[in-house]
Amino acid sequence: MGDFATIFAFQLWAPETNPILVMGLAIINGLLTSITLETIILCRQLTLKIALKTALGMSLVSMVAMELAMNVTDYTLVGAAALTWWSVIPSLMVGFITPWPYNYWRLKRHGKACH
Repeated sequence: MGDFATIFAFQLWAPETNPILVMGLAIINGLLTSITLETIILCRQLTLKIALKTALGMSLVSMVAMELAMNVTDYTLVGAAALTWWSVIPSLMVGFITPWPYNYWRLKRHGKACH
């Protein structure tokens, strides 16, 4: 949500902005959105401090990989820091698949089921 919202906002109101800057801000906003939502969900069972620490530790690497993959895919397809109706689905698919190897390795490392 944070990633797409940032790209869309720049697309509408400042389309001449450097695409690298837009993509960087989009990645940061995507990470902040994910961490915030995960922390809120975890606060149902944990204290705020532990929930935030857990949210930061459990998926930061996979979130960064996902955000980078989505933005590279979007930029490759569109040629700009912009969203189109036909670029969103491929970007989401690549972002979904990209963190799988890391998440599999991490689950396996901690002895969790990977099937």
